[in-house]
Amino acid sequence: MPHTSNASLLPITAREDFVASVEERLHHGTVPAAMALTDLDDFAEVNERYGHDAGDAVLLAWEKVLHANMPGDALVSRLGGDEYAVLLPGQSAENGLVLLDEIRAHLASRAIADVGHVTASVGVAAVPPHAATGEELLRAAGQALMRAKREGRDRIAMYVEEKMVLKSNYYSRADLDRLSKLSDATGRTEASLLREGLDDLLGKYGDRF
Repeated sequence: MPHTSNASLLPITAREDFVASVEERLHHGTVPAAMALTDLDDFAEVNERYGHDAGDAVLLAWEKVLHANMPGDALVSRLGGDEYAVLLPGQSAENGLVLLDEIRAHLASRAIADVGHVTASVGVAAVPPHAATGEELLRAAGQALMRAKREGRDRIAMYVEEKMVLKSNYYSRADLDRLSKLSDATGRTEASLLREGLDDLLGKYGDRF
């Protein structure tokens, strides 16, 4: 069953509280899930041009669209301003992309009273393959959202793992093979594992510099 719509705006959820809720639903990365991070394009201009009451009406319209079209186990949270995060337990990145793109198009096609047409940009990532923890998942969705903004707004983008160049003069073939096997065994990307190693290294020596 879909969520019922709210009569007032969602309260803002602190990032750490949202991540904690996501971690509970992921069961330490053993449950697949997609996440979408969204914000409304040029929302500051809406507030400046039409006033904050109109801005709240736009936010409420977006919330209603989100709630009306989400599966019953979805988690929809407002992280601040016009930024919303959606967790879709059991869904792949591709499924999340299709669902959120339909919602994005629905919003863009319908005028909001006293404001007109408003658009949203969306970034999508999933566990697996883009992350293993709630924090990593939120970060990946955020990077995808920024790419959607850079590419023109009113669109959706899926997270693309940044290229990490592994030069043979830095890493032996044996090390690269072990990294590949560890990636397969843990379900995490090689880049994610290398970032963890770098974080550990900086944590060990960071106070010296």
